[in-house]
Amino acid sequence: MKQRRQFIKTSLLVAGGIALSAPALAKGKKSASFPGLIYSEKDQGIWDGKAGSHAPVVTVEGNKVTLFTKHGMSEKHYIVRHTLVSEKGEVLGFKTFYPTDQKAQSTYTLPDNFKGKLYATSFCNKHDFWVTEFEI
Repeated sequence: MKQRRQFIKTSLLVAGGIALSAPALAKGKKSASFPGLIYSEKDQGIWDGKAGSHAPVVTVEGNKVTLFTKHGMSEKHYIVRHTLVSEKGEVLGFKTFYPTDQKAQSTYTLPDNFKGKLYATSFCNKHDFWVTEFEI
């Protein structure tokens, strides 16, 4: 249980790092880069080949955003958390998962007429923190 709390704390700190980088992103930088800390489909770092089962897949239907991580869920290896963050650093939603959950899937409702860049995150207890960037 103590390790689980540490994973959650770590994921929140990293999400905060993304949020803090948002102003720089808005000023014209193409993307934030946190090598060895945050992974994505484009930058898989030490986890090369793991993006397919760790980077969250995003589906948008109207004002609903669904995140799904194609990852097994077991006591020893599972997705701990999803978070949806705006480019301004606002956490629009989060969900914590447990090893007993059947799948890592979460759905969030966006504010009416929302437009902009979003970051979907997925935190694995073995393969770290993953982000998928997308725009509405």
